[in-house]
Amino acid sequence: MKSNFFKSSLGNINSNPSSKSVITSQILYGEEFKILSKKKGWFKIKTNFDKYIGYIKQNKYNHNFKPQYKIYKSKSRIFSKINNKFLPTKNFLFFASGISVKKSNKIYFEFEKNKWIKKKDVKKIDHYEKDFVKIFKLFLGSKYLWGGKTSKGIDCSALIQMYFYYNRTFFPRDSKDQIKFCKKKLNDKITKGDIIFWKGHVGVCIDNLNFIHAYGPKKKVIIMRVNHTIDLIQKTARLVVKKISNIKKV
Repeated sequence: MKSNFFKSSLGNINSNPSSKSVITSQILYGEEFKILSKKKGWFKIKTNFDKYIGYIKQNKYNHNFKPQYKIYKSKSRIFSKINNKFLPTKNFLFFASGISVKKSNKIYFEFEKNKWIKKKDVKKIDHYEKDFVKIFKLFLGSKYLWGGKTSKGIDCSALIQMYFYYNRTFFPRDSKDQIKFCKKKLNDKITKGDIIFWKGHVGVCIDNLNFIHAYGPKKKVIIMRVNHTIDLIQKTARLVVKKISNIKKV
């Protein structure tokens, strides 16, 4: 089965081959996937990174693609070159998207015909970012979006997964699978990097007092006090903490 690489900035992954079905995740530029079947303008796909299965609208994709760089900002604006001037478009590539360079100058990389991004917005594809807090804070203030994976909109499990995706290290997409995958901490003392799971929700401690998560009731990615978050979720959603892991020991 051939590998394919997504060629649009962003695409929705649906639960069924219909725009009316639930958006369960998204696929980014340069992301590798396999086509399992085709049906009435839709591909049933399986992503290579996390083995996620769903449906995308038939779209442009590459067969031969070797990413050399990846986006290191929440989003990187795409420019077009007209009369030797680089003009901003309305389009972006999003964090962790992989690109292959066609041409370059002092400031820009061309990744497709007359599509350019700034060199300062990328890192080499093998760059590993240890500072998980830095990555999570890139999404601070982004709106909450079920199935979302970018600064345009993101959900709680994707916020965690994007740290691992940037580093090209496997981590499941959904919180129900993440909780099974992560090792349980042996003590209950809250420390930096702790991943706290509830049924259907997850977030990360950025230190021993503060917690970042894509929080539905606040409709955005937000930092809250850890103890306040635990009490609030128990009070409003009647959910208790199911498991505590740590991002460095996943």
